Amino acid sequence: MVSKRFPPLDRIDIKILVTLQHDGRSTIQKLAESVALSSRACLERVRRLESAGIISGYQAQIELGMLSQPVQVVADIVLEKHGRQEYFEQRLLGIEEIVECWEVSGDVDYVARFICPDLARYEELTATLIDDPQLGIARIVSHIVLRPVRKFTGYPKSLLFRKTD
Repeated sequence: MVSKRFPPLDRIDIKILVTLQHDGRSTIQKLAESVALSSRACLERVRRLESAGIISGYQAQIELGMLSQPVQVVADIVLEKHGRQEYFEQRLLGIEEIVECWEVSGDVDYVARFICPDLARYEELTATLIDDPQLGIARIVSHIVLRPVRKFTGYPKSLLFRKTD
């Protein structure tokens, strides 16, 4: 992916990003007050960050445990054939229970996070994946999540500063 040229972020842009990571529903007026800008200037900065793709969207964080008791599994996936990666990745995109997936280095090829209504559904999904010879999966090692120790709450402030060329 080619990154767009974007002027370096200043301390106010960083404050906006940090604030929105923790409160995406903040009004422009409240956000402007927290970063010491007028509402108009703050809105222009937010729109600029959105149009540049730095702010890529907003979403509600749902406490799923309040609605159901899903099984969460982190799976290490190893492929036999690396020539089918594009097909494999497209297949994973079609499985709604896979909520995140990363191609990684090391002994495994992918790490995927599944959230399923129960263990039977997870077993059904992984059996279907393993049984598909076109995917070329050598093995899936499953790690059932017992409890969260630390949930993602936003990127570290230090990473929000753009490196200069």
